[in-house]
Amino acid sequence: MRTNEEQLNELLAHLDSLDHIHVDEIPQIDLYMDQVTTFMEKHLGELKRYPEDKVLTKTMINNYAKNNLLPSPVRKKYTQEHILLLVFIYYFKNLLSFTDIETVLSYITENHFGTSESSLAEIYTKVFSMEHNQMDRLKEDVKEKFEKAKETFPTAAEGSEDPENAESLQLFAFICELAFDVFLKKQMIERLADELRDENPPKKKK
Repeated sequence: MRTNEEQLNELLAHLDSLDHIHVDEIPQIDLYMDQVTTFMEKHLGELKRYPEDKVLTKTMINNYAKNNLLPSPVRKKYTQEHILLLVFIYYFKNLLSFTDIETVLSYITENHFGTSESSLAEIYTKVFSMEHNQMDRLKEDVKEKFEKAKETFPTAAEGSEDPENAESLQLFAFICELAFDVFLKKQMIERLADELRDENPPKKKK
């Protein structure tokens, strides 16, 4: 059985292995839906929890368009900007409702989709340029949470009579800290989305 430290090292190594889709990797030509799902599967497949999961399906794309998260394709073809929006949606969808995603993306889709000034590609590149610094801060925060969990439930050498129990409690406390962090950040995003929605009420559904 792996120790908690070994699991932590595996988690940090996994974070190091992750990368996002770069603009220059997206075809310049417009794609049909099947080509879009294939492209997303190829480039984001490593983020799936289970091998049988799908990064993106036709049904998902249709639902995104139906709920105003994604502009409709032109003659059944999707542009590079459609794919950039799909990447944002992919990261948002595990945290936020469709209503909140629509709200967060509304300014971008209304003002920077299909325009030459401050194009969506430029915005996407600048947003993801923050990734490396964010990843470094995240890793330090994860290690700090791990050490705090160890201090809260010390091992046998530090006073516990049952080292296996201490390890299990440390792992549980570590998971709780990670979950609480996600919960609080989700709360902040939802409050910001509510404020954006109050300032700019959504348009009627298609």
